[in-house]
Amino acid sequence: MREAFLPFSPPWIGQEEIEEVLDTLRDGWITTGPRVKQFEEAFAALVGAPAALALNSGTAALHVALSALGVGPGDAVISTPLTFCSSIHVIEQVGARPILVDVQPDTLNIDPTRIAEAIEKLRTQRKLAAAKSSAQAGRSQKLKVKAVLPVHLYGHPCEMDDMMELAGKENLCVVEDAAHALPARYKGRIIGTIGDLTAFSFYATKNITTADGGMLTGPPELIEEARIWSLHGMSRDAWKRYSSDGSWYYEVIRPGFKYNMTDIAAAIGIAQLGKLTRFQERRRQIVKRYNDALSRLGELQLPVARSEVEHAWHLYVIRLNLNRLTIPRNQFIEELRIRKIGTSVHFIPVHLHSYYRDRCGYKPEDFPVAYREYQRMISLPLYPRMNDQDVEDVIEAVTDIARKFRKRTAQKK
Repeated sequence: MREAFLPFSPPWIGQEEIEEVLDTLRDGWITTGPRVKQFEEAFAALVGAPAALALNSGTAALHVALSALGVGPGDAVISTPLTFCSSIHVIEQVGARPILVDVQPDTLNIDPTRIAEAIEKLRTQRKLAAAKSSAQAGRSQKLKVKAVLPVHLYGHPCEMDDMMELAGKENLCVVEDAAHALPARYKGRIIGTIGDLTAFSFYATKNITTADGGMLTGPPELIEEARIWSLHGMSRDAWKRYSSDGSWYYEVIRPGFKYNMTDIAAAIGIAQLGKLTRFQERRRQIVKRYNDALSRLGELQLPVARSEVEHAWHLYVIRLNLNRLTIPRNQFIEELRIRKIGTSVHFIPVHLHSYYRDRCGYKPEDFPVAYREYQRMISLPLYPRMNDQDVEDVIEAVTDIARKFRKRTAQKK
């Protein structure tokens, strides 16, 4: 057993990041300025996007994306229950209504066929309400699906072709939640260039970090609209007002937010971006070792990577075959903790949280795939700072628990 606890997912900050931050502090411009611009340009070039906007979180990126696209009261946005709550909160925060649909059993990404069904169901409800009374019709017809918000869960891209075809047919916006998906690819296209807008996260656990932060990519006209929303709705940011070429005058043209990234955060991001290739290679090495070792255990279902994608491997999520074990998922996690292995669960489905359960009347079984899979998932440590012994310790702990709590019937098979 390990002597020290293995944390679940710490960042890897080195001398390069420290030097970038020190240079920024010495230069004297620490809020949104030249380093943010440099980071935006470098990130856009990396993902092949025409423009990018750096923000203080991935949640902010999603929020300003919906705002820039004009999503608001009377609109519905279709998304997944298997995501972090912020993906759905932002829909509520612009005054729209989230409509959740179930996920695919293998990738756990949103199921495009369920999106089509949800659109048709809402259309039918509107027609029925219109036939009953003009008053009901008036209320019902105000709600119309305006956007789809797919989440590239764990770093595995969603099935985008069917989704984009449906969006074109139904005149829908597509805002991709790519918090896990840097630098994933779908059929050769890097995530960040497929939907109308794409939101990335640089939280401390992500594939690169700025301590906290996010990025929005998309066409220049939408990015500039999002930029206005991101800083109080002002027509000029501080760099444009206070630099030598700037002007003090500005106007407030939107009821905007305070979501801008600082130059200090961008300095960290610039250094991290230069390490992304090395980080990803290490993640892939760890995944291969996990796959080779853990595939021998019938008590586990390992994560998938479809042939048409390049997985970003932000998370390595195993699913327990509970019919082969004598303990439930939570006890398996506790056994890992006893063996000094940090884990997590990604995610508690949104419809199980009391706010959405009470507000929308959701029952656990409303999204049966998401609910079933949630009850048997565990996220194992996966990050570039892990050394080979760390990886072997995780494998040894998982293997020991699976064998110790293996059902005898399963053992005979």
